[in-house]
Amino acid sequence: MEKVDIKSMDITELQELLQELGEPKFRAKQLFDWLHAKQVDSFAEMTNLSKSLREKLGETAAINGVKIVRRLVSQIDGTRKYLFALSDGAIIESVLMKYEHGNTVCISTQVGCRMGCKFCASGLNGKKRNLSAGEILDEILFMQKDSGEKVSNIVLMGTGEPLDNYDNVLKFLHLVSCPEGINIGQRHISLSTSGIADKIETLAKEKLQITLSVSLHAPDDETRSSIMPINDAYPVERLMQACRYYFDTTGRRISYEYMMARDKTDRPWQADLLAKLLKGRPAHVNLIPLNEVAESPLKPSRPETVRRFQQALEKRG
Repeated sequence: MEKVDIKSMDITELQELLQELGEPKFRAKQLFDWLHAKQVDSFAEMTNLSKSLREKLGETAAINGVKIVRRLVSQIDGTRKYLFALSDGAIIESVLMKYEHGNTVCISTQVGCRMGCKFCASGLNGKKRNLSAGEILDEILFMQKDSGEKVSNIVLMGTGEPLDNYDNVLKFLHLVSCPEGINIGQRHISLSTSGIADKIETLAKEKLQITLSVSLHAPDDETRSSIMPINDAYPVERLMQACRYYFDTTGRRISYEYMMARDKTDRPWQADLLAKLLKGRPAHVNLIPLNEVAESPLKPSRPETVRRFQQALEKRG
């Protein structure tokens, strides 16, 4: 019998598991505390649980965790980049970044990605599988344990499209913000999506306090479809409709990610169109320097072009 992924379970699910094992429900909060707050790696370490219960849990459930394959630490600012192996050998990347306002982690939600964006190296080999809620959480737990520092902010901007792994990501968001766990407030969490419009609308109904970051990258369908295949399914106007619904439902301002690619997304008329597209709505535009990918023909915009693009947006409010 396959063991259950216990770190993906919330307190209610742990209560149900304990009842099935003939144990009292109140043990669920103790178990959750060991897994999330104390971050133990084995049931044997859970010393306030009886030996018989620990044995039952060992037979029924697994604490999978991740293993560090490689760690790179910047000598300039202390940024840590991790290559993690999951229990089945699959590999993901995560990053811990240090700022004056606290430590931010960039985490993955899938092994690979199927969105096929032309500027992204993460999806070159397609999507292998989704991460479970517990595996996503483990990225944070293990970076905290390895660095000895507490994480205060989370961005779901690593490998994978979070809304393509909707159920597990939603579960993770509730687990990571649970007061009995590591308790990172939802206002300190950003979720980045390539623009799956119907899932944006579904997420809006949850009325979470997270920040939604939409990878727009082009304001017109022709350009956007040429670099982001998702635009064929959800063109710009359909995406903007979903974004309007998200703001109207949650009251949370959306951040629009915009990649600056030379002679592709950085032309003056595109700055004008982008300003028109977002006019009258609370929006934050993040102009992102393109990181070159060997397999992509896209090149970074020149600094002076980026400045002119920025000024054009600011001039239009």
